[in-house]
Amino acid sequence: MPNEADTCRKFVLPKLYAAGWNDDQINEQRTFTDGRIMVTGTKVTRRPQKRADYLLRYKQSFMIAVVEAKSALKNSRDGLQQAKEYAQILDLKFAYSTNGHGIAEHDFLTGKERDLETFPSPEELWKRLHGQLGLDEEQSKRFLSPSLPIPGKPLRYYQEIAVNRVIRSILKGKRRILLNMATGTGKTDVAFHICWKLWNTGWNKKGEPRRPRILYLSDRSILVDDPKDKQFASFGDARLKIQGEAIKSREMYFATYQAIAKDERRPGLYREYAPEFFDLIIVDECHRGSARDESNWREILKYFDPAYQLGMTATPLREENRDTYSYFGNPVYSYSLRQGIDDGFLAPYRVHRIITDPDATGWRPTKDEVDRFGQPIPDENYETSDFEKIVVLKARTEAIARSITDFLLRTDPFAKTIIFCVDQEHAEEMRHAVTKFSEDFVRQYPDYAVRIVSDEKEIGRGHLSRFQELETVTPAVVTTSKLLTTGVDMQTCKNIVIVRVINSMTEFKQIIGRGTRVRDDYGKLWFSILDFTGSATRLFADPDFDGDPIDPPIEIPLGEDIPTPKEPTEYTDDGPIYPPPEAGEDKRKVKYYVDNGRFGIAAHFVYELDSSGKQLRVVKFTDYASEKIRDMWTSAADLRSHWSNAEERATILETLAERGISLEQLAETSGQPDADPFDLICYIAFNSPLRTRRERAENLRKGRVDFWEEYKPEARRILEEILDKYIEYGTAQFKMPEILKVPPISEHGNVMEITEKFGGTDQLRSALEKMQSLLYAA
Repeated sequence: MPNEADTCRKFVLPKLYAAGWNDDQINEQRTFTDGRIMVTGTKVTRRPQKRADYLLRYKQSFMIAVVEAKSALKNSRDGLQQAKEYAQILDLKFAYSTNGHGIAEHDFLTGKERDLETFPSPEELWKRLHGQLGLDEEQSKRFLSPSLPIPGKPLRYYQEIAVNRVIRSILKGKRRILLNMATGTGKTDVAFHICWKLWNTGWNKKGEPRRPRILYLSDRSILVDDPKDKQFASFGDARLKIQGEAIKSREMYFATYQAIAKDERRPGLYREYAPEFFDLIIVDECHRGSARDESNWREILKYFDPAYQLGMTATPLREENRDTYSYFGNPVYSYSLRQGIDDGFLAPYRVHRIITDPDATGWRPTKDEVDRFGQPIPDENYETSDFEKIVVLKARTEAIARSITDFLLRTDPFAKTIIFCVDQEHAEEMRHAVTKFSEDFVRQYPDYAVRIVSDEKEIGRGHLSRFQELETVTPAVVTTSKLLTTGVDMQTCKNIVIVRVINSMTEFKQIIGRGTRVRDDYGKLWFSILDFTGSATRLFADPDFDGDPIDPPIEIPLGEDIPTPKEPTEYTDDGPIYPPPEAGEDKRKVKYYVDNGRFGIAAHFVYELDSSGKQLRVVKFTDYASEKIRDMWTSAADLRSHWSNAEERATILETLAERGISLEQLAETSGQPDADPFDLICYIAFNSPLRTRRERAENLRKGRVDFWEEYKPEARRILEEILDKYIEYGTAQFKMPEILKVPPISEHGNVMEITEKFGGTDQLRSALEKMQSLLYAA
């Protein structure tokens, strides 16, 4: 019977060749996602990847159509729905389905579907699309120009879309452009390819015969040093980091705001460049101040107003970053955290909500209690938001550190872990406490736990560099305040620990982004969040957390009173420093240090993303499994009708795994390691009587003598030995021919010899199927 592969090989390729497509333009059997990562207990699997039968490219850098092929026995339109779905994901305007004979087309430009006998040629599709793009001939050449291939790092589908959307916007004269891409999805890679295409084709805003002058701007040294030295290395001597002197002989410039902004000592280095000097300015992490009306960083962007300006952010529209969207406009493309996790490019997470005694009940000083320095502590009830800002409880810090180190001992003591603290002082106290409870590791690795903050300067940067390296063992635990919240690539970070209150959704998403990188080759497929302040569980519950793409565009009213924070008086790599409070604000800046007391952990809850990836659920695994099983089968009898068949049972197990249900974990969490899988499922979901595998096997042995009498003595012994394997290991032992190669069954001969004892392969298979059916008869 002909299948899809036959259709592709015999019919589709010849039709594509006949229409003028060549091998460089035809991407056959191309996967474009990695498949969502599913974590069940400690077991990790991936859902199937999205794979198109054919992706058609007009040019190397521009995909134009998708083709889905079906068997020659099916209708030519049977694959059109799937082709349309893929086209929408891939930002394509032409989708095709074929059975090798007929061809069905959906044109997203016109909304029309039609049946065809031949595929359109590349030039025909480009001609149909070209009018919609709105580019002239010269602009089209630049748009279609190839980017620089990076060996081993091809652009992912959404990165290619982002590059093309931005290039097209620039070529059409759009001067303020915004990209919204989740942390960990490769914004810097996208920025490089945008710059390379514009630079390599000689684009500039005036149309002069020269390459463009581009400024890559951010607010932290690491956010410009890393791109300059890594992703943008191909620009060679065209690169320059602006620091201290306004050099004007290069083309690819990098700078921090702090290096070129005005301050008390200078009017601003940026003014030594003419307003028209730069053709394009890329603002990384643009949500952090650059577009705020009151910010002197905004002054830089206004000064270079003639330049095209591209803002890159990982955060969707919210009140706190509304000014960014007002300045740059709606994103030309968005790729959210949920999309990244669903595609398998970003790691899913498990949240541990851990509550210390004082966080659970509050803390109140005793009468006339004084702190470490003899200061009387005001008689109030202090809560989580007050700790480390007003009251510093040494015992609370140690309880948190002990909980963290216990967690690492249970999981992996050398799993790279970032602890986000209230301030630099708190980061040092937490480092000291973690070291105290990790003496066995610190004895061998003195830098097991370190602090990385701006005060550490070169020492901190050295620790950061080693922490980022893939092969280094230590530092394993780093404490920080603000420095590592954003823009720092932590590919193997497995634990994010939150010990300060986070109210900003923007900042929270940046922090979570430290853990979302995936590295299959280093076993980094998911990460844990240890939340000691309730910030994660509260912000995850916010319906705006995920940041779905804004579609349709949101109109942002201009001229509204948008609250803006005070202008920082100083900028450091650890974040901005703000002036003291004004009249009417809380002036209390004194901290009270309490060294006595002892606290423990009052509660520990574990949350996981549900199988839909849309919400967190408290992990009581048996309850979750029960609910999902009842959604799929109405009763134990309904499930039994499918279970006894090996192929249907495999489908059932696969379906359960896709919903995050592992039979091994179910047996472990329910305390029933010897239960038959079928009985365990029915027990959990339908409250059916629980039987062990041994009980079922003995019932078959003693209750169905007629079954055993059907077979000769040696064949009967083989079946009994397979049944013994089932008792010991479960239903996987019924798999043919693998079970025939396992002792003591294999002692009866090779696979061929064993099957002959039953009269042939079909008879042996029939015997095993009948045995399974009888095993689950009641």
